[in-house]
Amino acid sequence: MARLPLLLALTCLGSGAALVGGRALLNQLPAPDPNTPTAHLERLSRLSPDPARRREANLLLLGRQGEDPARVRQLLRGQGWGRDGLAALVLKRDALAAEALAGREAAQQRWRQLLRRFPKTPAAADALYALGRDQPQLRQDLRQRFAAHPAALAAAVEAGPAAETRRDGALHLARHGVRWPGAAVQLRQACRQPTAAPTPQQRDQLAGGLAQLGDAEAALACLNGSQPGLATQLALAKALLSGGSAQQAQAQGRLLQLAHSVPGSPQAREAVALLSEQPGPSSLQALAALPASLQNTAPVQARRALESRGTGAVLAVLKRWPADPASWELQWQRARRSLLERQWATAEALLSAPIDRALPVGLAGRQRFWLGFSQWQQGQRSEAKSTWTRLLQRHPEGYYGWRAAVRLGQGDLSLDPRRSPALVRPGWQPLASGDPNLDRLWRLDQPLEAWEHWRTGRTLPPRTPRELLLEGRLRRAVGDHWIGLGQLEQASLRLPAGQSCGLAQQLERSLQTPSFVAELEQAATAAAVPATLLAAVAKQESRFSPGVSSSAGAVGLLQLLPDTAAELAGGALGPDALRDPSRNAQLGALYLKQLLGQWQGNPVLMVASYNAGPGAVAGWVNPQLQQEPELWIEAIPYPETRLYVKKVLGNLWSFQQRPTPGC
Repeated sequence: MARLPLLLALTCLGSGAALVGGRALLNQLPAPDPNTPTAHLERLSRLSPDPARRREANLLLLGRQGEDPARVRQLLRGQGWGRDGLAALVLKRDALAAEALAGREAAQQRWRQLLRRFPKTPAAADALYALGRDQPQLRQDLRQRFAAHPAALAAAVEAGPAAETRRDGALHLARHGVRWPGAAVQLRQACRQPTAAPTPQQRDQLAGGLAQLGDAEAALACLNGSQPGLATQLALAKALLSGGSAQQAQAQGRLLQLAHSVPGSPQAREAVALLSEQPGPSSLQALAALPASLQNTAPVQARRALESRGTGAVLAVLKRWPADPASWELQWQRARRSLLERQWATAEALLSAPIDRALPVGLAGRQRFWLGFSQWQQGQRSEAKSTWTRLLQRHPEGYYGWRAAVRLGQGDLSLDPRRSPALVRPGWQPLASGDPNLDRLWRLDQPLEAWEHWRTGRTLPPRTPRELLLEGRLRRAVGDHWIGLGQLEQASLRLPAGQSCGLAQQLERSLQTPSFVAELEQAATAAAVPATLLAAVAKQESRFSPGVSSSAGAVGLLQLLPDTAAELAGGALGPDALRDPSRNAQLGALYLKQLLGQWQGNPVLMVASYNAGPGAVAGWVNPQLQQEPELWIEAIPYPETRLYVKKVLGNLWSFQQRPTPGC
């Protein structure tokens, strides 16, 4: 008996050590993610001794077993424990499932519980939105506490019925979600509201939102003669620049006025950059009228150097401002002119200017390809091959990666559907945002929750390459490919080449990820064309957004004109049919098949015809296309088609080769 206390103590110590050791072992096991097999998730859900792992497994199983509300509730039963954000997420999903099964009243208790336990989490915004149907004050609280959350933007669109409430909802959208569906209508109505008319300051906010949407006419009408603030003035000028000649002249006047009124402000610097980008003598006259403090800046000097004779002024700008986007554009425009005039030595001198380390990844390939091309044309064959080899090592993707590979005999596009590789289906990769809560939601295959978490914590739009990459990936994950892909492309134009190699590789993987893979593959098989070709066209035409329409009336995933679609389909089709990704892909594949046959499989002529029409392209065909296809493409008289050809063929190369930038 004397040994009993000692035995009990040793037993307790041993049990404690076993528990600590077991916990340490569990922590060393890989956390489940969307790549974890379903069978393993099901075992974790039932058998894991760690309740956190069981909950994570159940959340991952949600997306694989459909959205049946009864199954959701079954998987999440008893998982709302603890004080972290996952418990809030469980309560939210449970409330939504309860509402789907038994109606709104059945979900009220769960929404109130969520709001009481987790008032500061993004999921609380959904609770405020749901409970606010019957308690309008909660919708107001929602907009104040979670201004940029999608639930707050939805509540702002639905604000009313009082005129003051509708106006306040429109102002909220102007500040935090001008591109939210329905926002434009609310902004226009608030501007025209006879009762509860907006104040001059409020008109400025509403007009700024409309200008961001490109509606200059509505923005001017909303101002109603009042003087816009700096941000609105700049947004309005940008919207006017996309209009006719009269609107462009008005835009230049506004930009000049802005530069004079606050010459030291960021808005003035952006106004100067916009003025410098405008072609024609009127913009040069506007630049000459700028304040003295803005005359000696990179955009102004680059614009003047562009018009100068010789290369002295150009090289001086490139040397002085190597990291300014105005210098990058100046280098390219003057080098392109020299290339088309076959002035190879001049082109080489311009392209050799020491700005390549400052160029972003989206432009570095262009500079290096044409440097190698100008070397080749001067008989410097080994130097040219060395330049192209370095290009392929660092920037193997896109149009210039393709052309360098062809020049080096290291590959080419394939338009044979039997040899073209299959499309890569979107796969999961870590987000690596640096925010553990955001990364965990992403790892648990909760893209909508991850997006809402990201939006809740932000007050400014993304600006850095890293921010643009993160938001672009999140947007694409929730189906917003139009803005998401646009942000990824912006990131490629801001990320310096040679820096942040891991970020560059992650960015390229994201840019090479297609959407609507099943629909594109089915259409490609039926038409006997490569699925990679359809994806390449869809990425450039619509950014994989089946609901978009162009100003010319083209609709859907591959942006087909209704007349063309009707001819292919053998009868008229409604807009809804063309917005169906599957139907649109089928007709687009047939059209590409026709163009391939018409041009005997020439990819350049096929893609150019898809954009400009076969009739226009027929007038451009000459022997240079076979001898120097890069120069032929660069000489296409339509700037839109010129860029389009390079983008689509670059997409095709990237989808077929799946290259990864080197470090």
